Amino acid sequence: MATKKETAAVKKTAVKSTEKKGTTRKKAVKEIVPQEENTIKIIDTDAFEVRTIVEAMLDKKAKNVCSMDLREIGTSICDYFVICNADSTPNVIAIADNVEEEMIVKCNRKVMRMQGKENAFWIILDFSNIVVHIFQTEYREFYRLEDLWADAKITKYDEE
Repeated sequence: MATKKETAAVKKTAVKSTEKKGTTRKKAVKEIVPQEENTIKIIDTDAFEVRTIVEAMLDKKAKNVCSMDLREIGTSICDYFVICNADSTPNVIAIADNVEEEMIVKCNRKVMRMQGKENAFWIILDFSNIVVHIFQTEYREFYRLEDLWADAKITKYDEE
């Protein structure tokens, strides 16, 4: 029979997914970790994935990095937008490549769809539940996604 310490070290994971036109849309995976007797700590993997994307952006000198939580908006196409900008085409491409690589390495997630790498004015990486927007600065100022989705909860990130 297992002791209390051995039982407390056991991790259980609940995975929810929905089928949509032949593709699987990954929902938030909650990891249940027993802490003390009668308490449970839940870790949201969406938050981990958003943080991974933000760190990958900041590693490549992205500017004005923010995430938008769209879950409370009934008409949203995903759960999160993560947005940043850079001043040059090579920097925009480097940020996109780093986000793609870090999501594979740290989260075991491949980009489902990608658009915009051919001109690098605005690159979109679609991870189904998280959509990443990487703009050249002038295009971000023009399109102003944060204003279009003003009802969303916005979190801004520094280079710290």
